Amino acid sequence: MNAVRLPLPATAAPRSADARRLGRLAIGSLHAELACAPKPGLVTPFSRGSHTDMDAGTFLRSLFALRGYFVAIAHAGRSEVPFASLRTLGIAAEAAMLRATGGINTHRGAIFSLGLLVAQSARLRASGDGAPSGEAVCRGVAQWRSALLEAPLNPHSPGQRARRRHAVPGVREQAAAGYPLLHALALPTLQRALDATQDAEAAQVETLMTLIAHTVDLNLLHRGGEAGLAFAQHQARGFLAAGGVQQADWRERIAAIGDAFEQRRLSPGGSADLLACTWFLHLQENA
Repeated sequence: MNAVRLPLPATAAPRSADARRLGRLAIGSLHAELACAPKPGLVTPFSRGSHTDMDAGTFLRSLFALRGYFVAIAHAGRSEVPFASLRTLGIAAEAAMLRATGGINTHRGAIFSLGLLVAQSARLRASGDGAPSGEAVCRGVAQWRSALLEAPLNPHSPGQRARRRHAVPGVREQAAAGYPLLHALALPTLQRALDATQDAEAAQVETLMTLIAHTVDLNLLHRGGEAGLAFAQHQARGFLAAGGVQQADWRERIAAIGDAFEQRRLSPGGSADLLACTWFLHLQENA
């Protein structure tokens, strides 16, 4: 199994230590999302969630294949290449993921969103002083707004079919707007939960449930339609209103929500991708 190896132009400098560092943080963030448990409907080291075609091993094979991608896109961002070049890297990374997983989509959303955030973090580091804030990284992605909105979409992906069927915006619109869900909702939620619990896993679960409660998750729409999305959002909002991870029995409550998701085959994969992005934004502020 080979990781993505994308050659640089002949005139490019060797990939910087900063690009390698950001690449490691990106992979670490995806691994943290996988390892976080319990997570309703999602794959963890202990459960397939609502999935029959993948498990933790599938995700690990994907992560191994994507190692080079995040370093390459960090270098590309640092070099301020055109958006089309970033897109080419993402397409190659998606192909590598599918080869590694036997055609199973584990990280398509993360290749897109986390890749853009890594590129933007690298660009800001090269042009500014030190590590940028997570908010600055999110807002910086909007510099590619026109290219993002004009780029062709894969009409055959389940998420895009759900997007068309239900006439709702997707993550592309979030990216074009500078990821307001991340910098205005997810990051503050993560920081508050970390401060309150001093527990990274609990803070990640709180952030995930907040994202499920507020995100039009195309994976939920694809699997459960509007009723499935509404059910998942209702469950997440109820958990948060009852105290979230500051409840003594929060793990049992999440496990019960997970049982309900699995009975309905619901999997909030879009929210999981945004959780990994949030964790990356948090880590890169101090890297």
